[in-house]
Amino acid sequence: MRFISAAIATLVFASASMQAQRTIVPINRDWKFTYGDIENAEKKVFDDSQWQTIHVPHDFQIHQPWVAPAPDEMPDSDNPVANVRSRLSSRGFKEMGTGWYRKTFTPEPQWKGKRVLLDFEGIMLVGDVYVNGERVGGTDYGYLGFETDITDKLKYGQPNTIAVKADTGKPENSRWYTGGGLFRDVKFVITPADRYFTRHPLFVTTPVAEADSATIVVEAGVFSTPANTTPIATRLTVYNPQGEQIFTNTSKRNFNKRQNPWEYILDSIKVKQPQRWSCETPVLYKAVAELIDSTGKAFDKVETNFGIRKIEFSPEYGFKLNGKKLLLKGIANHHTLGALGAAAYPAAIEKRIKLLKEYGFNHIRTSHNPYSESFLDLCDRHGILVLDELYDKWLTQYAGGRTSWEDQWQYTIPEWIKRDRNHPSIIIWSLGNELQIQPEIPYGDYGVTPYLMQKPLVKRLDPTRPVTVAMHPHGRGMDLDSEPWPLAKLTDITSYNYRYMFFPNDGKRYPHMNFYQSEASASAMGPNFFEMDLDKNIGLAYWGMIDYLGESNGWPEKGWAHGVFDISLEPKPTAYFLRSFYKPDEPIVHIAIKGKRKSIDWNGIDVGTATMSDSWNLINGTTADIYTYTNADEVELLINGKSLGRVKNNTADSKQRNRILWKNVKYEPGKIEARAYNASSAKPVATHKIETTGKAKKLIATADNSNWKADGTDLQHIRVAAVDNAGRQNMEENSLLEFSVEGPAEIIGVINGDMKSPEMTVGTSRSLYNGTATVILRSTPEAGNVTLKVTPKGNIKGNIKGTTIKLNTL
Repeated sequence: MRFISAAIATLVFASASMQAQRTIVPINRDWKFTYGDIENAEKKVFDDSQWQTIHVPHDFQIHQPWVAPAPDEMPDSDNPVANVRSRLSSRGFKEMGTGWYRKTFTPEPQWKGKRVLLDFEGIMLVGDVYVNGERVGGTDYGYLGFETDITDKLKYGQPNTIAVKADTGKPENSRWYTGGGLFRDVKFVITPADRYFTRHPLFVTTPVAEADSATIVVEAGVFSTPANTTPIATRLTVYNPQGEQIFTNTSKRNFNKRQNPWEYILDSIKVKQPQRWSCETPVLYKAVAELIDSTGKAFDKVETNFGIRKIEFSPEYGFKLNGKKLLLKGIANHHTLGALGAAAYPAAIEKRIKLLKEYGFNHIRTSHNPYSESFLDLCDRHGILVLDELYDKWLTQYAGGRTSWEDQWQYTIPEWIKRDRNHPSIIIWSLGNELQIQPEIPYGDYGVTPYLMQKPLVKRLDPTRPVTVAMHPHGRGMDLDSEPWPLAKLTDITSYNYRYMFFPNDGKRYPHMNFYQSEASASAMGPNFFEMDLDKNIGLAYWGMIDYLGESNGWPEKGWAHGVFDISLEPKPTAYFLRSFYKPDEPIVHIAIKGKRKSIDWNGIDVGTATMSDSWNLINGTTADIYTYTNADEVELLINGKSLGRVKNNTADSKQRNRILWKNVKYEPGKIEARAYNASSAKPVATHKIETTGKAKKLIATADNSNWKADGTDLQHIRVAAVDNAGRQNMEENSLLEFSVEGPAEIIGVINGDMKSPEMTVGTSRSLYNGTATVILRSTPEAGNVTLKVTPKGNIKGNIKGTTIKLNTL
């Protein structure tokens, strides 16, 4: 079976006929897949006709059923949290297992005489790759990619077979839901055979990045076969953010056979009045490097985007970007994408980034592993600052579980740094997380020796960014005068998870320390922000602000449920509390009806959060405690137009600041309204109201992508809400919805915000939760009209009418 489409074949032929550069051929579509460890599945001759046809990115684990804890794992009166220690609670209650992928293809004749690589951006959690039955490569740490040279393995003029075995490992090989399989892109890379650019060959730095002038230095890596000793001729071209050429130059260097591959500086470029990259102006330049022959024609070509920006760190001011103090207002989350599991869809990643920016985030910590390349591209484009993290802990158990960590890091660090170092969004490298709770870390000194071994390699590959390790408070006394961990004294940035209260005394004792709160808990949200020295500290990253699968606090909860956005990306009321201090210049007020709080111990930290609601459909005769979140000076609360008075925002108390508590408010059906005032304004600077709603009568479907591309990967998230006759969302409605689609699109995910739901995130149905659900459509490579029909099923409250939404892919 030939898998290369007409469009891709045209690309291959055109490139070959022009003798141009390298050719990239995506091979994400039409793989054969089956779950289970199948004997002989790697063989060239094997019947996979009954296997499922899937498209990459693909997470096979998200399709597995939920697995409830065993009877002896369920809680009882003697051990009420036993199910938290369930075999699969950390892995999202999905069984571990193996998946096989196969693709049969006939190589293009134009590939003969060239070098052919098979490139995987990642295989989760570990993987092995076979071509025509022979193992040609694999990965022991699936968060990073690899390439394998299959030039000599191909059989021209006949079908060839790629087979991939992906294994999610044992439950203890991760502390969160990882997903499984070909969760990122796969492609062929075809280059010249005797001289070519190496993997991740370009390194762009901007050692000078001032407002009036900048210097751009471009380095490249080139490989040449021993027989080709002619001088290396390279052409470098640089384009500004508007796509205008601002520099081009051709240079020759004699081949250095003693250093092969050879990394060398192509050029150092001066730029006047540069357009600098920042969170507000995330502008990108582009560098294009070509290897050229004696006639001036290019025979290999690579390119990279980069940004001109200046980063500075100091205990005096924390962090500066382009000379201006900037506080990191961040999130620390895992890589998964709700209903899609681990499958790395750029559209789903971008949706999250846009949501975070809307609420004031400017920073993401990639806990605790490298995210996809598309994630970093999107952070570059949207102005998000990134702490790029490599490992959880420096143990074989958490590094794939198949090969010892001591034998991995020398190879994973170069792949990681070279892949990511041109992204202007990345400002800090992090080598690991919470080593202090693992005394078995190699060399027995809680990470000091491993850090001192790894850091020089990081700095050789990228001397421009600081290096840190996120450290856990476990084992350190609460006495604020206690001694910091030895590793904390060595890292370029001192990163503490949760224990920001140690910053002042540690800083006095060790003035060189520059502090960053690498994890901050939602349960202490507010104090852990306001109690830091915001003028001197780098900033913080709140843990798990988007709910995610895995790390469950107990069945039937399928994962972490303490974020300010639920797993379907609906904002909880607490999102507005966070927004009140992440966006202090935007006046805000938001009503939150307080529910019960559950105390939850998580690695020695109480992460329990109170449930909050913004529904005013309560029981007659009851009272409620109500918060009004605001960054204004005071708030007035009114019920059906009757004022309950004004209360000042107690900004002097970190535990009350920006959240005003109104106790024992009597419920009356109708409208509750909050009006926020500043001392300098007689009129409200912000208002928020919620109303008692009637029974749900109809569904409203809203699409999020007005430029839906027919590329086989682009997504459309369609939010469905149940509303009453006045168009108000009824948050009590929980009817089951059935989805059907016509046209060039397919349903790949269904989700609501209920982490306890027994429903799967794949399929064609999903219940409403808090009155909403989301269905995710993926385009096909063919453009056309798409119709989504949503039909209520089951026990309908108020005879809800279904809805239809018409879309089109471009």
